[in-house]
Amino acid sequence: MSIAIVSTSTMLLAQDTTQTTVRPGTASTTTTVERGEVVYVSGNDLVIKMDTGEIRHMTVPDTARATVEGKDLSVHDLKPGMKLQRTISTTTTPKAVTSIRTIQGTVFAVIAPSTLILSFPEGGNKQYNIPKDQKFVIDGKSYTAFELKKGMKVGATVVTETNDTSVTETRRTTGTAAAPPPPPPPPPVPVTYVGVLLIEVAAPVPPPPPPTGLAATPARATTAPEPAPKALPKTASPLPLVGLLGILFCAASLGMRTLRRAGRSSSV
Repeated sequence: MSIAIVSTSTMLLAQDTTQTTVRPGTASTTTTVERGEVVYVSGNDLVIKMDTGEIRHMTVPDTARATVEGKDLSVHDLKPGMKLQRTISTTTTPKAVTSIRTIQGTVFAVIAPSTLILSFPEGGNKQYNIPKDQKFVIDGKSYTAFELKKGMKVGATVVTETNDTSVTETRRTTGTAAAPPPPPPPPPVPVTYVGVLLIEVAAPVPPPPPPTGLAATPARATTAPEPAPKALPKTASPLPLVGLLGILFCAASLGMRTLRRAGRSSSV
């Protein structure tokens, strides 16, 4: 902020008039594309699964529109499975804003050579920067910043320069409808039974033939299983065994009698 021109101390000029000019710079545009699939929609609530795997929940106003296969759809027309693509274009335009104000004030304080504080009839004080070698003309006389005194009436033109940025954003949403469901399977063909019902059984696979020729490896001799014991002939009888047991019992009885007699004689 600087004081560019100081005229006279008369109060004929307006207290505060402003003229503003804007000088736009070179605009730059960035474009972002987001893609996702509608997974849930109810009223104005919309849930989308982005291509990145992120799940987003958003509240979509009724005025928002999406172009799907040439039709403008609102959030109430969206269906799960629809593919949406949103293109966001952001345009940034730098601009230099110059404001020129004509003021009338009273010197409140001076910090020479660069700072001047003015007070105004409506109240309040404001601080201004004084350009180098600026001259003040008061009642036809020229003054430097060092010669200003408190209470002097000063008419001045204040030039304010600021840098600003204008940002505009446009959004366009397009999409494709959800894929149609697969057709239902065809109905089964009815079977007509004729005559006797037979159930086919797969034939057993025959074992491979043994190898022949000189290249064939002789099979290992396998041990034949032992024959089962033959049964006794019908002419066999257990009588000889019974006779042998009878002879043994008789011999044992005679031995016992001999031992008893020998014991009696010895005792007499």
